[in-house]
Amino acid sequence: MFFASDNWAGAHPAINERLLRESARFASAYGSSELDRTIERRFNEIFEREVAVFFVATGTAANSLALASVARPGGVVFAHTEAHVIEDECGAPDFFSGMRMVPVDGPLGKMTPQALEAKIARYPQDAVHHGRAAAITMTQATEVGSVYTLDEIDTLSSIAKVHGLPLHMDGARFANALVALETTPAEMTWKRGVDILSFGGTKNGCWCAEAIVFFDPAMAKELPFIRKRTAQLFSKSRFIAAQFEAYLKDGLWLELAGHANTMADRVREGLAASNSARLAWPTQSNEIFAIVRKEAAAIAEEKGAKFYDWLQPRDMPETVAGDEMLIRLVSSFATSSDDVDAFLKAIT
Repeated sequence: MFFASDNWAGAHPAINERLLRESARFASAYGSSELDRTIERRFNEIFEREVAVFFVATGTAANSLALASVARPGGVVFAHTEAHVIEDECGAPDFFSGMRMVPVDGPLGKMTPQALEAKIARYPQDAVHHGRAAAITMTQATEVGSVYTLDEIDTLSSIAKVHGLPLHMDGARFANALVALETTPAEMTWKRGVDILSFGGTKNGCWCAEAIVFFDPAMAKELPFIRKRTAQLFSKSRFIAAQFEAYLKDGLWLELAGHANTMADRVREGLAASNSARLAWPTQSNEIFAIVRKEAAAIAEEKGAKFYDWLQPRDMPETVAGDEMLIRLVSSFATSSDDVDAFLKAIT
């Protein structure tokens, strides 16, 4: 009953098998192998246009280097108050980009247009003392399990374009959001005005595979140097490419995300019928947030359930009583229906 994080899950057998095959051969290094080039072209197919792709090891690296590529002196980057770049990356985006992350409010983990406009207005381009607007980053799916609709992405993109700001998408759970919206990679990104994407694979069955995707290759001219200088150019980068080869083959990545989302739906349905737990807010991806009685949570932990207790967000719609706690549950490609049923039995 492992619901602490999708990072706790292992790697999918198909990805392990592809890594094993790759380990038995020789190939040129530093991203110059035919496999690296083949997978870069595969991203063109996935996104229905020519893109520039750069493999990195972690989501933090992907976000930090993506923002570093559009850095401006004195720049500030607008992100939701609870975004990973603000809350969970130890200042890495600030460190590598030289810019500040500025929080923007909004319910259910999503920036509102009004709040974003208000924050941008505080940083005009000639405000030397305060810094200037430089970029917007949005998380899809969000840190609280919600998903921006295509219309909402359109709206944020329109604001970015009016102010001449690049729009970055943190896609650590990109596949989960894609499946939830039943749309295509192109429709959820560049067709909506997204300029740069952090494309995550690690949370969805890969061992260690992330990519930075530029939808206008001309924007990526500095990234090769940024990646090298930040120690993210791996000599054997083909092992990241090999993971992506298996991940993207025959739609495996969407199948894995679909399974994780389905297991999350099963959890949501079970909690909705529970007497000792309830959903804290609606979610659409593979993250679930629940309010449970502390006694029930302790019993579930004694029976082997793994989950995180969670800090209450400021705009939380439900009230947590003194004998209750807020927890986060995350399903993965490796979560089984038996895992879900055992957890629901333990918690309820």
